[in-house]
Amino acid sequence: MAALLKKEFSLCLHPTGALFVLFSAFVFIPNYPYEVMFFFSGLSVFFICLTARENGDAAFTCCLPVGRKEAVLARMSMCALLQAAMWTAAGIFTAIKELALAPEAQLNMAGSTANIAFLGYCALLAGVFNLIFFPLYYRNPQKVGVPFLLAGAAQFLLIALLTAFRFTVPLFRDVLNLPDPANMGAKACAFAVCVQFYAGATALSVHISQKRFPRVDL
Repeated sequence: MAALLKKEFSLCLHPTGALFVLFSAFVFIPNYPYEVMFFFSGLSVFFICLTARENGDAAFTCCLPVGRKEAVLARMSMCALLQAAMWTAAGIFTAIKELALAPEAQLNMAGSTANIAFLGYCALLAGVFNLIFFPLYYRNPQKVGVPFLLAGAAQFLLIALLTAFRFTVPLFRDVLNLPDPANMGAKACAFAVCVQFYAGATALSVHISQKRFPRVDL
């Protein structure tokens, strides 16, 4: 698996995979829908899979002494590592913002305030993308666009819901949207639920993708 993962980073990693990690600095933009950064995380996955298709990576990988299930796990592990890198960077930038700015200056009038609950929302968005994109992609790796459009649309729908909740639902507006360390118990619970969803959705996505890819005629 280590060799396969190295192959993924060496032959399939698109430059945007590293570049978009820096988009986690969006949290410093005043009054911006910060969750959009994780759409770009999904966009980097699209470019990775598109590059792999154009280079004939699926057929090449299947010629190696590895199973198709291991190939799926390697690709998805690389993408999960990139998501984790962006999520970690977002956490670091959020902490810096909280230390540098007064609480009233941290409030986001265009969406969720950057805090621990927001980091949970990022995990939720990544989990939704993984659950939709990869099972569709591994049904036919030659078709990358439709899986990305559906997964990206689902992400934007969720971003729209989170933004609407921030202004209309008291739990989101008055509790989860406040700058840290206010209401840390509730925000930590929201964070934990979202991270658990990400883990479960990604694991389910791996399972479905590993069942579908071996059936593909390359």
